Amino acid sequence: MDELVKLVAKKTGISEDLAKKAVVVVLDYLKSKLPDSIAGRLDDILEGSLDAGDLMKGLGGLFGG
Repeated sequence: MDELVKLVAKKTGISEDLAKKAVVVVLDYLKSKLPDSIAGRLDDILEGSLDAGDLMKGLGGLFGG
């Protein structure tokens, strides 16, 4: 998540503290809208600890596969 926070801060010109708050708000919103199988993996995706196979498995469930 740190990488995303730094990117938001850089692109918008806001402080990293404010960027982190914005990122948390967006992530919480996405988690509330996505199926549990995907929402629960957002943090893993942001930290780079989810491999492509796990991500595809979750997406397959989203589309009925």
